[in-house]
Order: sequence, then structure tokens, then C-alpha cells
Amino acid sequence: MLNLSIMEKEVLISVVIPCLNEEESIGICVEKARKALDRTGLPFEIVVSDNGSTDRSVNIAVEKGAMVVREPRKGYGNAYLSGIRKSRGKFIVMADGDDTYDLTRVVDFLTPLKEGYDVVIGSRFKGKILPQAMSWSHRYIGNPILSSMLRLFFGTSISDSHCGYRSLTRTAFEKMKLKTPGMEFASEMVVNALKEKLRIKEIPIQYHPRIGESKLESFRDAWRHIKFMLLYAPTYLYLIPGVTLLASGLILVAALYSGPIIIFGRAMDFHYNILGTVFSLLGFQIITLGIFSRVFSYLNGFDRFDRRIARLVEGFHLEKGLIAGAALFFTGSGLFMYILAKWVALGFGELFEIRRALLATTLTVLGIQTVFSSFFLGFLIQEKKGTFTESVDRSNL
Repeated sequence: MLNLSIMEKEVLISVVIPCLNEEESIGICVEKARKALDRTGLPFEIVVSDNGSTDRSVNIAVEKGAMVVREPRKGYGNAYLSGIRKSRGKFIVMADGDDTYDLTRVVDFLTPLKEGYDVVIGSRFKGKILPQAMSWSHRYIGNPILSSMLRLFFGTSISDSHCGYRSLTRTAFEKMKLKTPGMEFASEMVVNALKEKLRIKEIPIQYHPRIGESKLESFRDAWRHIKFMLLYAPTYLYLIPGVTLLASGLILVAALYSGPIIIFGRAMDFHYNILGTVFSLLGFQIITLGIFSRVFSYLNGFDRFDRRIARLVEGFHLEKGLIAGAALFFTGSGLFMYILAKWVALGFGELFEIRRALLATTLTVLGIQTVFSSFFLGFLIQEKKGTFTESVDRSNL
């Protein structure tokens, strides 16, 4: 045990390479990393995280001096998580095992970490993409769209958020609490680094044609990235669509209450009034789902502290929600009673109160949704509020 402890202290750098049937390239990658790090004179290790290879990849990696970690659960993220957890270095370098990333330049990813950065990400777009290294669809459609979504959702300036050539400190890895099993692992690392306010540096790199068969499944992997980003960006998944629908719906209902509107010579009437009612109810429902998701996420520690959610949690009172819901409900019910009274006054004859009935329907249903949504939000907060309050108080010390 004493010798193991000494060994652990001696390792400064860990190069972690995921591997799945890379017998043509894994030896090249290990050899490049080993030679580059030998020149530094610093203690290092090379960890190959095998994800179920059926060829000679494992034997070749061992022959080249790498430590092989077995990860039977399929997935890019699983391979990296297993490899990083078994590694021992203070500084961790990540690179694919297909020789697309030049591991002779591994030191370029270590220097920023020594300067105080927490995460370093390569940028193929700021560097150079060699001919045949990246397909046209990935270069001009897939990667730019996914990187743009991440920049929009999370307020970052990273140009190539899905580059697999990265480095990070052991401390940063522990703070990020990474857990996704598949290709979305790359997005999760960037998102969690941003949420933990880690220092990130992007450096230009050269991207080479891969050796061997690609393991990417373009549409499935792109969807995994999009799904992850949307789940971690409730403002864009819930709140913006919900507010847009609710606002446009209420505007339509209110504008058409007194009669049809003529736009470009054409009348907007009952059909648009019905559409406004539907938009209002859908929008409100989506907004409440977004609020529930954010409160649940913060109360259970899945996301970083946000003062807006803290104010909502601390300022929420079930009675206020019930009063607001009741006000909407009784206003709508009052309109229904007015329609009923008018029908009675007409001797139960022909009645034409579609506009008022649609407004009454909108207000009544919104009131009922507000009442039951308030109960559900109160249920979410009740059990966790004490613990959350303590964390808020500590953050203000």
C-alpha cells in the first residue's frame, strides 16, 4: 500500500483515450502521447478505456505501455467516466483513439491548466480541418448548429463545443459531477463547466482524417446533444414558447371580444378567437411545467444556485396562488352566469354569445390550472424548503 501511495503522488498527467475497435490507430495515439510527454520529464500515465473492443485494440494498447480500463457499458460518456475515475493525474487530457487529434501536441493542453484554467477545449474551426477529416454536413451544418445552440442557451463564446480534444484538472472534474453515458457527454462537460463558473480556454487545433471506421451515428448523436441542451435550458424549452403562446392567445381573445378585426381586407373572427383560447391554455400549461422543472432541479441540487428561483421558493405562498386562481375562476364563472341570465331573459330562445363564452372558458380554465398548479408547487417546495433555505443563507454569508 505504501508503494501505491507513492505511485499515486508521482502521477501528474493522465491521458485518457476511449477505445472501441481501434486496432489500426490506438497504438499510434498511445505512442504519440508517450513520446510527447517523455520530453517534458513530468510523471504521466496513459489510460485506454476500452468500451468492449472485439479486435486487438486492448493488446496493442498494453504493448505500447498504456493502462487499460474495461468499461462494458456502451457509450462515449461511460468510457470517459470510467477512464477518468481510474486515472490518477492532477491534470487530465482527453482525446479520441482514432488519430484525428494530434497527440504530439498534448503539451499545448497542459500549459493553460498550469496557468490557472480549469478546462481547455480544442477548436477545429479556429484551427485547421484537413481534407477528408470532417464531412460537409458535420462541418457546415451539424457542428455549427449544435455549437450555436449551446452559445445561445448558456451564454458562452465557445466556437467548437463538441471537439473531443480537451484537458481539465482533477478538481474541475469532481466539481462538474458528469454522468451522461453517450455522446452528449461532450455537451454536458461544457454546460456543467459554465454552471460551476470554471475558467475555460479554447485553443486552435488541427483536425486529421480518422483511421478506421467512424462510430458516430449523426442523427442519433445530434439528437442526444439537442435533448441534453434543452433539458438543461428550461427557459428555451418551456418559458419562451409558453409565454409566446399565452401572450398571443390572450391578445387574440381580448382583441376579438368586441367583434371581428379586419386585417389586409380580411376578417379575423371566431376561428381566431378559438385559436386564441387554445394558445392561452397551452401557453399557461407549458409555463407551469417550466416552473415545476426549474424548482425541482434547484431544490434537488441538479443545477447551480439561481437567485430568481430562490426568490420564487422563498416568496411562494400557496394562499396567494389560490387567491389568484379563484379570482380568474370566478371572473370566468361570472361571465358564464351572465350568459345564462341572458338566455333565461330571452325565454331560452336563440342565443349568440360565442365571444363572451370563449373569454369565460379561457378565464375559468386558467383559474382552475392556477389553483392546482399552486398546490403542486407547494408540494414540491414543502419537503425541501428548509434545506434549500439553509443553502441560500450560507450563500449570502
